[in-house]
Amino acid sequence: MKTKDIFNLLHNAVESKFFGKKISQKEMANKLDISMRTYQDWKLGTSQPQSAIAIFKMLTELDDEDVLHVVRRIRRGLKEN
Repeated sequence: MKTKDIFNLLHNAVESKFFGKKISQKEMANKLDISMRTYQDWKLGTSQPQSAIAIFKMLTELDDEDVLHVVRRIRRGLKEN
Protein backbone atom coordinates (compact mmCIF):
# COMPACT_ATOMS: atom_id res chain seq x y z
CA MET A 1 0.00 0.00 0.00
CA LYS A 2 1.33 3.41 -0.90
CA THR A 3 1.65 6.21 1.65
CA LYS A 4 -0.95 8.31 -0.18
CA ASP A 5 -3.42 5.43 0.13
CA ILE A 6 -2.79 5.28 3.86
CA PHE A 7 -3.39 9.02 4.23
CA ASN A 8 -6.62 8.76 2.23
CA LEU A 9 -7.72 5.78 4.33
CA LEU A 10 -7.02 7.68 7.55
CA HIS A 11 -8.75 10.82 6.25
CA ASN A 12 -11.85 8.77 5.44
CA ALA A 13 -11.72 7.07 8.85
CA VAL A 14 -11.65 10.44 10.60
CA GLU A 15 -14.62 11.59 8.50
CA SER A 16 -16.60 8.46 9.39
CA LYS A 17 -15.88 9.11 13.07
CA PHE A 18 -17.85 12.31 12.61
CA PHE A 19 -20.75 10.41 11.02
CA GLY A 20 -19.71 11.12 7.45
CA LYS A 21 -19.31 14.89 7.90
CA LYS A 22 -16.82 15.92 5.25
CA ILE A 23 -13.58 17.31 6.60
CA SER A 24 -11.73 19.58 4.23
CA GLN A 25 -8.06 19.18 3.55
CA LYS A 26 -7.56 22.58 5.18
CA GLU A 27 -9.30 21.41 8.37
CA MET A 28 -7.24 18.23 8.46
CA ALA A 29 -4.01 20.15 7.84
CA ASN A 30 -4.91 22.47 10.73
CA LYS A 31 -5.50 19.46 13.00
CA LEU A 32 -2.05 18.13 12.04
CA ASP A 33 -0.44 21.58 12.38
CA ILE A 34 0.88 21.54 8.81
CA SER A 35 0.16 23.60 5.72
CA MET A 36 -2.72 22.65 3.46
CA ARG A 37 -0.26 22.34 0.58
CA THR A 38 1.81 19.79 2.50
CA TYR A 39 -1.28 17.78 3.32
CA GLN A 40 -2.41 17.89 -0.32
CA ASP A 41 1.02 16.67 -1.44
CA TRP A 42 0.81 13.75 1.01
CA LYS A 43 -2.69 12.80 -0.15
CA LEU A 44 -1.69 13.01 -3.82
CA GLY A 45 1.56 11.17 -3.23
CA THR A 46 3.72 13.96 -4.69
CA SER A 47 5.65 13.97 -1.42
CA GLN A 48 5.63 11.81 1.65
CA PRO A 49 6.80 12.37 5.20
CA GLN A 50 9.62 9.95 5.84
CA SER A 51 8.86 9.70 9.56
CA ALA A 52 5.25 8.68 8.79
CA ILE A 53 6.46 5.88 6.55
CA ALA A 54 8.68 4.58 9.35
CA ILE A 55 5.78 4.82 11.83
CA PHE A 56 3.44 2.93 9.50
CA LYS A 57 6.02 0.20 9.02
CA MET A 58 6.58 -0.09 12.77
CA LEU A 59 2.84 -0.37 13.40
CA THR A 60 2.58 -3.24 10.92
CA GLU A 61 4.99 -5.23 13.11
CA LEU A 62 2.49 -5.15 16.01
CA ASP A 63 -0.61 -7.20 16.71
CA ASP A 64 -3.95 -5.40 16.52
CA GLU A 65 -4.28 -5.11 20.30
CA ASP A 66 -0.79 -3.66 20.58
CA VAL A 67 -1.49 -1.09 17.84
CA LEU A 68 -4.60 0.02 19.69
CA HIS A 69 -2.66 0.28 22.95
CA VAL A 70 0.10 2.36 21.34
CA VAL A 71 -2.37 4.68 19.58
CA ARG A 72 -4.26 5.25 22.84
CA ARG A 73 -1.01 6.14 24.62
CA ILE A 74 -0.10 8.54 21.81
CA ARG A 75 -3.54 10.16 21.99
CA ARG A 76 -3.22 10.65 25.76
CA GLY A 77 0.24 12.15 25.32
CA LEU A 78 -0.94 14.55 22.62
CA LYS A 79 -3.90 15.70 24.73
CA GLU A 80 -1.56 16.48 27.62
CA ASN A 81 0.53 18.84 25.47
